[in-house]
Amino acid sequence: MSDSIFQTCSPYALTDNLFSRIGRDWMLITAAKPDGSWNTMTASWGTAGILWNKPVAICFVRPQRYTDEFIRQSDRLTLSFFGPEMHDALKLCGTKSGREIDKAAETGLSPLTLPSGSVTFAQANLVLDCRRLYADILRRESFLDPAIFSHYPESDFHHVYVCEIETCYTK
Repeated sequence: MSDSIFQTCSPYALTDNLFSRIGRDWMLITAAKPDGSWNTMTASWGTAGILWNKPVAICFVRPQRYTDEFIRQSDRLTLSFFGPEMHDALKLCGTKSGREIDKAAETGLSPLTLPSGSVTFAQANLVLDCRRLYADILRRESFLDPAIFSHYPESDFHHVYVCEIETCYTK
């Protein structure tokens, strides 16, 4: 990775509205397997805050998503955010599977390997480089509001990943 592409910053220095960045602008969740292969997917559900005295991001991935296989085989992942000019690329990454297409080739995204070994993209304007701390799956019996079940007509409850944000990269 070229040092001139991104500047590092502390998660505590971020001024972005993560509600908008995640929920409206979307993000790419990317993980690499030990063999160096990687996959990415678009997400619009997630959160960030402080847990266990650490800055964390919490992301949610359905078990059938190809990216989930990569996340489970890695202790790291990135959350990458982009400007509006990349919306079509993110839309494709959210509707097509990496099992069937080369997402970088199809979208023009340029993958970069960070010093940690995590993968992100040159077009990102904010990257959270994360280490997984906790993994679980949402459980039907734990929901207090049954209306939420409408999000799970196939009972494919999300895997939940709590990740320490170790480094932020900005442009």
